[in-house]
Amino acid sequence: MLNSKEMARIAYDALDEKLGKDIRIIKIDEISVIADYLIIANGNNSPQITAMLDNVELKMHENGIESKRIEGNKNSTWILMDYRDVIVHIFSPEDRLFYDLERIWRDGRTVEREELA
Repeated sequence: MLNSKEMARIAYDALDEKLGKDIRIIKIDEISVIADYLIIANGNNSPQITAMLDNVELKMHENGIESKRIEGNKNSTWILMDYRDVIVHIFSPEDRLFYDLERIWRDGRTVEREELA
C-alpha cells in the first residue's frame, strides 16, 4: 500500500502530464484530520479539465488506489477527487480565483514536487 506522499506524487504527475496549470501541493496533516495533502490545479478549458480528471483516475487506479468519491462531472468547473489522504481539486481559472483554497488553507505547508520523491 502506498503512503500519502507517494499518492500525492502520482496525482501531481498525472495533472502535470495533462498540462495542469499552477499545480500546488499543500501539506495539511498537522492542521487537519481530513487528509495529509491537498493538490490544487486548474485547466484552461472544459476538455483539459476532463483530461486531467481522467488521467488522475487512471494513474491512481494503475497504482491500486481508488477514490472514495468524486464530486463534479465532466461539465463541472470544479472537481473534487477524494483519495482519503490526498484530496485533488481541479478548477477552471475563474473558480480557482473565486474559491481561493490556497488562502483558506494558508496554515498548511506548501510542498514542492521534489519533496515528494
